[in-house]
Amino acid sequence: MITSYSNKSVREVIQLNQKAKARNNQGLFVVEGVKMFAEAPQERIHKVYVAQRAETDLRNAYREKLDKLSVEIVADDVFDKMSDTKTPQGILCLVQQFRYGLEELITASKNKQHALFILLEDLQDPGNLGTIFRTGEGCGVDGIIMSNRTVDVYNPKVIRSTMGSVYRVPFLYTDDLCGTIHTLQEHDINVYAAHLDGTRYYDEYDYRGGTAFLIGNEGNGLRKETTECVAHLLRIPMEGEVESLNAAVASSILLYEAYRQRRHMRET
Repeated sequence: MITSYSNKSVREVIQLNQKAKARNNQGLFVVEGVKMFAEAPQERIHKVYVAQRAETDLRNAYREKLDKLSVEIVADDVFDKMSDTKTPQGILCLVQQFRYGLEELITASKNKQHALFILLEDLQDPGNLGTIFRTGEGCGVDGIIMSNRTVDVYNPKVIRSTMGSVYRVPFLYTDDLCGTIHTLQEHDINVYAAHLDGTRYYDEYDYRGGTAFLIGNEGNGLRKETTECVAHLLRIPMEGEVESLNAAVASSILLYEAYRQRRHMRET
């Protein structure tokens, strides 16, 4: 059992929680909580840490899975130090990072005939990104594509906000968002940017074919050069003096409109 704050594993988990560089160097990220452990793909779990207080209950509930994994029991006070949450649930694990390529995502979407992507430029709020992952899974997106200035998807706050969707929704970062947009367009995927200069409302478009929605930074919106890469600028109607919506809310509105149209198409 791990009982020391200076234990190498304890220091490693803390580093992985706090630093993107450490996560990328090791190709690992930290997930916490019973739900996140239960849904984690077993083949990607590198190591599991269980608080002494939670061992019996977790063994009873997840014996079959835990017996196949490398598990360390940790003294309660030390586990609390390793945890990134205020009320730890007594289990955390190190998971291998995911790797996806753009062509892989496009090919998989072509097999479904109706591609659906969401593109994010420079989003900084972990809660927004995690919510977009959950919404994306609910709407059946084929992938989430982010500029390299977007918050790290393996940030513990993002991971918690995804509620497990990070395991199931393909994603990638790109150094060249405009280049990625052009690639999507070459594969007959129409790109629509949510923008205050949009001349048509979002519900005036047909999203039943290949579709990608582009959402900009929470405070600054889309960069001018990125906006110029997109043929379709759309608006979300709003009353009062509100100028723009939260990035996750805007994403949800657009994705569910695409989902509504596609569901209606399947039902008729």
